Amino acid sequence: MGDDDPYLWLEAIDGEEALDWVARHNEPTLAQLSGERFEQMRADVLYILDADTRIPGVARTGEHLYNFWRDAGHPRGVWRRTTLEEYRKDSPDWDVVIDVDALAAAEDENWVWAGAGIIQPWNTRAIVWLSRGGGDASVVREFDMATRQFVADGFNLPEAKSDIDFEDENTVLVGTDFGEGSLTDSGYPRLIKRWRRGAPLEDAETVFSGSTSDLTVSVTCALQPGFERTFLYRMVDNYNKETFELRDGELVRLDIPTDAKLAAHREWAMIALLSDWSRGDTTYKAGSVLIADYEQLVAGTAELRVVFEPGGGDFFAAGVFTGDRFLSVKLRDVATVVEVLTPGIWQAEPLPGVPDNTTIGLAGVDPWGDEIFLSTTGFDTPPRLLHGPSAGPVRQIKSSPALFDADDLVVSQHFTSSADGTRVPYFLLEHRDSTGPGPTLLLGYGAFRVPRLPGYFGVLGRLWLARGGTYALANIRGGGEYGPAWHEQVLRENRHKVAEDFAAVAHDLVAHGVTTAPQLGAIGGSAGGLLMGIMLTQYPELFGALVCQQPLLDMRRFHLLPPGAAWTTEFGNPDEPADWEFIKAYSPYHNISAQRHYPPVLITTSTRDDRVHPGHARKMAAALEVADHKVLYYEKKEGGHAEASNNALAAFADALVYEFLLQTLFQ
Repeated sequence: MGDDDPYLWLEAIDGEEALDWVARHNEPTLAQLSGERFEQMRADVLYILDADTRIPGVARTGEHLYNFWRDAGHPRGVWRRTTLEEYRKDSPDWDVVIDVDALAAAEDENWVWAGAGIIQPWNTRAIVWLSRGGGDASVVREFDMATRQFVADGFNLPEAKSDIDFEDENTVLVGTDFGEGSLTDSGYPRLIKRWRRGAPLEDAETVFSGSTSDLTVSVTCALQPGFERTFLYRMVDNYNKETFELRDGELVRLDIPTDAKLAAHREWAMIALLSDWSRGDTTYKAGSVLIADYEQLVAGTAELRVVFEPGGGDFFAAGVFTGDRFLSVKLRDVATVVEVLTPGIWQAEPLPGVPDNTTIGLAGVDPWGDEIFLSTTGFDTPPRLLHGPSAGPVRQIKSSPALFDADDLVVSQHFTSSADGTRVPYFLLEHRDSTGPGPTLLLGYGAFRVPRLPGYFGVLGRLWLARGGTYALANIRGGGEYGPAWHEQVLRENRHKVAEDFAAVAHDLVAHGVTTAPQLGAIGGSAGGLLMGIMLTQYPELFGALVCQQPLLDMRRFHLLPPGAAWTTEFGNPDEPADWEFIKAYSPYHNISAQRHYPPVLITTSTRDDRVHPGHARKMAAALEVADHKVLYYEKKEGGHAEASNNALAAFADALVYEFLLQTLFQ
């Protein structure tokens, strides 16, 4: 397919002709996939998602732990709070702060919860984000925590991709759609303004601005007494940002690499490097973590201390300050290692109480106090929640019951060689007494430094593993499993290596008798959907079925469909002839062949997805159909990029996917 796009009209999100096309394609998909088994699977998933035995994730603000919760009685959800003492109980007493179902009914709006933030240390007001249908664009409202009412004349914003934070109780710094020229080409804020209580938004004064070619600008107001700081960020692209502190009305740029990650806490600053940094006569390696005195960093006189340097197979994955410690999570061959460092000493020590052979996540910390919550899980181990002081020991305070029988399952890690010789790992979850090749589902992503780690997938267990299926998770390049270089190796003109890694894993599964090509299915969403499109058009002989969710597929126009302009650092710029040469070589939409045999494919998206435009999925399905390939298409009316705005829709979407896989791979 050339630059003349015959399906451009399908990019009209709410166009009458486009929506009519969607309806005509949804109907046969539902006709083929709905049935008794589908309904049973949908009920199973809804039971999992609504179960009161799930661990409620919490975040501390002041004396309370806050949680957002959906279940059968609250399909849109409730924002609620409790105390730690209550939370430890099997059935805590929750205080509901906002009932989204009641709010949506009262206002006759399709509200989807998009988050909330309480102003500390006062804890008197909150900013609440509400989305219509689940998209990224949200309405912003100020909420009075005492009266439990929205503030009618408060800091309220119409629907947009906004950023807002309290500077004090009566002032916010805000980036939003202020009108012409106020947004970047990616559709995010270009300006940050100071908005004072009682004044109209149009009178807000500009304090910071970026370029229209930037991704966005943003703001963070740290209000811990004695360490009040206001940070402003100019995000040049997905990986580079300029960091400023606003001091006495003046912007002071911090002298750190634009691709580094900064965390400031009390008198300390943590800098995580994603590329080499030469400072004076010293070069600090990519992947290192540095600590400095914050005030000296601002002044440009900081002495940097290395607290982590990559080597021995360890890579820094995440870190966070608590009141008295710095908590570090490292990856070692895609396994997590948790350590704690004490300021001033900066000697890494294992965190007492953390179990071995599980994936550990930072579930919550109190940056002002001395409290941490850690999640722990594994492929065959239901989630548990650990709690304790930042120095440890941490102890289990919550656990989830098993959602499927894992007694006969075996978890193993394997390595295979990609086309360029790179050693690529993958995990395999199979039945102990398996006697030969069988239906196998392979998951991949490979983009934006996002690692894919072992975890407990109740839906996968119930709908796939319990029916005899095997599961594989590919840790391909593009993610963050092996530090910054694991991602940087596949940027722009090297993007093809992501697909080569994934194809190598597929080959290995067949070569070792785990499955056969007709029994091998693959699934991916977003950038993983792009990967599935490449598998379909370039490696169709490797698979028996593909599931392509919320996909990025038209790489000629991805940067013209907001917020795609932000992704040219990852993929290249199609408007540059040299870039288009390597992009068009893999762009799924431009590489459809009517001569090659393709496996059945299910393509799903959402009308309200404002992160990856639904036009990608629509146009790909239309082009495949004309080329006489077997394609099923389903587009949800709401749900945004997260696929579903409530548990019922999520259950429907999951059942649709697994019914497709069962029909195509269990033959």
